[in-house]
Amino acid sequence: MRIVSLCPSNTELAAYLGLMDSIVGVDDFSDWPAEVKALEQLGPDLSIDIDKVEALKPDLILSSLSVPGMEKNIEELDRRGLHHICFNPQSLEDIVQDLQTLGQAAGIPERAERVALAFRAVIEDCKIAAAEVKAPPSLYWEWWPKPVFTPGGVNWLTEISRLAGGVNLYESVELASIQTDWADVLNKNPDVICMAWVGVQPRKVNPAILNKRPGWPDMDAVKTGKVHVLEEALYCRPSPRLLEGLIKLGKILHPEQYNKIILPDDLQMH
Repeated sequence: MRIVSLCPSNTELAAYLGLMDSIVGVDDFSDWPAEVKALEQLGPDLSIDIDKVEALKPDLILSSLSVPGMEKNIEELDRRGLHHICFNPQSLEDIVQDLQTLGQAAGIPERAERVALAFRAVIEDCKIAAAEVKAPPSLYWEWWPKPVFTPGGVNWLTEISRLAGGVNLYESVELASIQTDWADVLNKNPDVICMAWVGVQPRKVNPAILNKRPGWPDMDAVKTGKVHVLEEALYCRPSPRLLEGLIKLGKILHPEQYNKIILPDDLQMH
């Protein structure tokens, strides 16, 4: 089977199902596992070169609507009559179902079921750990600094916050993504700041810039040093890698409750 993936999270779904040998082309931003960089590069995920996709003669194309702007890829695939599976997950359970859908399409439903069970087992372990946390801290997630973008209630990061023993500062806003501003975040005064800028490597994110924002040096999270620069690849892509991010966050916030939680074998990349 010849598979083409048009965004990083789809490539990662395929990798967890052991389908790397079937992938013949990926978008330019797919970077995990590392061997994807040797595959045919099809352009940025928002403007895929559909001519290149067609030339690869894929049996299965994995498209996505997880990022605004991806619609034009879908429209062009449809216009050319190219069959594709389109993923648009908003929750962790959606990701489990995407794994199962891809497993069916690739003819490996049993493997997909094993990965799905392992995925749900991690969530259960984290629910138990989170239940032991007496006072969950409020978490401000920074997806982008200016203008400020942060996840709302309709997003997997709200689930991940809860499962890691915290609460998303903007959990009550019924949106996937919110544009706010520094003054509003200051007013809400989060206990913890998680900086995961979309598309930016952690080494390029300097937490010292928070001190230059009006009033922020007096914010509890800044004063107590509870500012964490996190890998956006573990928090901003809807793939099973989110579980690695979840466990990592749980260990940062509540090491006592989360230190024994590990990824099961079916979610380990060998």
